[in-house]
Amino acid sequence: MKKIFLVYGHYDDKSFNAAIRDTFIQTAEETGHSIDSVDLYKEKFDPVFAGEEPDDIVLDHRKRIDACNTIVLIAPIWNFRMPAIVEGWIDKVLAPPWAFKFKQLVGNYGYPIGNLRDKKAIIFCTYGSPRLAITTFFLNLPIRRLKRGVFHMCGIYNINYRRYFAVPFVSDKKRKEFLNDVKKTALNV
Repeated sequence: MKKIFLVYGHYDDKSFNAAIRDTFIQTAEETGHSIDSVDLYKEKFDPVFAGEEPDDIVLDHRKRIDACNTIVLIAPIWNFRMPAIVEGWIDKVLAPPWAFKFKQLVGNYGYPIGNLRDKKAIIFCTYGSPRLAITTFFLNLPIRRLKRGVFHMCGIYNINYRRYFAVPFVSDKKRKEFLNDVKKTALNV
């Protein structure tokens, strides 16, 4: 049995992202895993970071991450990034020195040492664009930024990144295929 900390970042409970969340939670729980879920919009998470010390909410999320095996993010990709509320969560919760610290090499040069090396991450992202546009014209920027710029910094290299393209334009049959992929992912946490 795995302990999963799930972060959900979409404002609409009728969205395909909500279907991903619900499918993942149901499948993972049926398999015996425990889910600790955060809905950033419903909880009115404040994404603005202005250099302040972590508040009680951030400290609580960190404590819950400490207790989990796997972090799951579910959100759409807008303008090559997750919504601001999720990006703010990343900035505030997965921040140094808690999630990682820098080891200085020489002068201003150094590298991050992640403190979350024992964790796994699963990222579910929906796109309005077709796969070809994202992978060729835009060079997979969202996946590279989330994997390398967020999770690798924290020491998490066991990452399963699931992408669903052209979501507003695909058939119901294709959406069912997407949700079957979510089920398979939840079965293999």
